[in-house]
Amino acid sequence: MHDLSPSGFSLPAPSRRTLLRGMGGAALLGAGIPLLSACGGSGSSADPKTVSLGSNSSDAVPKKAFAEIYAAFTKKSGIKVDVNTKDHNTFQEQINSYLQGTPDDVFTWFAGYRMQFFASKKLAAPIDDVWQKIGGNFPEAMQKLSKGEDGKYYFVPLYTYPWAVFYRKSVFAQHGYKVPTTWDDFVALCKRMQKDGLVPIAFGDKDAWPAMGTFDQINFRTNGYDFHVELMAGKASWTDPKVRKVFDHWTEILPYHQEGAVGRTWQDAAQTLVAKKAGMYLLGTFVGQQFTNKADLDDLDFFAFPEIDPQFGQDTVEAPTDGFMLSKAPKNRDGAAKLLEYLGTPEAEQIYLKADSSFSAPPTPPHTPSSLARQKKSYEMISGAKSLTQFMDRDSRPDFTSTVMQPALQNFVRNPKNIDSILSSIERQKKTIFASS
Repeated sequence: MHDLSPSGFSLPAPSRRTLLRGMGGAALLGAGIPLLSACGGSGSSADPKTVSLGSNSSDAVPKKAFAEIYAAFTKKSGIKVDVNTKDHNTFQEQINSYLQGTPDDVFTWFAGYRMQFFASKKLAAPIDDVWQKIGGNFPEAMQKLSKGEDGKYYFVPLYTYPWAVFYRKSVFAQHGYKVPTTWDDFVALCKRMQKDGLVPIAFGDKDAWPAMGTFDQINFRTNGYDFHVELMAGKASWTDPKVRKVFDHWTEILPYHQEGAVGRTWQDAAQTLVAKKAGMYLLGTFVGQQFTNKADLDDLDFFAFPEIDPQFGQDTVEAPTDGFMLSKAPKNRDGAAKLLEYLGTPEAEQIYLKADSSFSAPPTPPHTPSSLARQKKSYEMISGAKSLTQFMDRDSRPDFTSTVMQPALQNFVRNPKNIDSILSSIERQKKTIFASS
């Protein structure tokens, strides 16, 4: 999920609960990749044979999957996992006060900025010793994603899934389209699709978050990962010419986006891809849940967002990642470390996959019979990335992205000629919000 605030803000999230682009969100496409989730403390006293775990996995399927993992860990180690499950909204609203109080030994959270926020506030403990044992199970980009700003590890990944450009293989074959790898090829393909009577790019931004994904892709392809991270962290200016260049690129392809996007949900936009009325769709792998017919799902494929600047190529992949963290002062540090080590193993992943088939691909490449080409491709895209991003509302302050960026991007989609005033407004509001931290 992307609606949890690092500061305990209660944010509007009308689409997040139905979207499920986190737990279960990759669903029918099966390309959500568990890399190996866990609010209110259980309050149990110190016990060397018990580890307390704060979990937001209240939905039946993941709750059962995790229970089986914890049972296997207990059988192997003799250490019981005392799970304290809260519903998602309660988790969201109480996370900050929870971590400042008497939290469970281990809790679930998000990689990247969200994890770094609590690490920098000393509300989570480093787990470098755990990573000495599990590091080989994760690709380099995932290792980097699990580190705080101080260079120490604070996070054990659970699952991830990439954002990419989705298309129907049969549509590309019918028209002789080739997968574009550069911006010029992408624009040319959009023009050709439009000429062929297709909507080149399906688009629905009624819930205000999909446009953030488009911005992310164009920004790190245009300006690189480092600038993207600086901008998301409030350190770079939204009036920087580099940002304007992002919107210039976006303006170039905006005419090829589905019209009326601000009034359309992502699900409705996906249906135009299902119906072969649209040629492409930029979204996370959870788009597959809209392909309810197996033949349609088997026809679904994807490619990485094309290169814009050769110096950055396609080396950054947007891959929201959830997992586990260690609280600031766990009652059972040794037991918690053992649990985190276990959660970072392929064995734990396989147990999860058996209970929840909506995910695939453990830390090491998938080898299970159910692993389809798309799952393997998802894994390869993520493991081959130089850098991973988390999505704008995870890579930046949620209060900034929800109150400033979502309406600003919708304004741009409606009125692209107003971009200069939009960017000036974003920068003014950003300064105020980030100064309050």
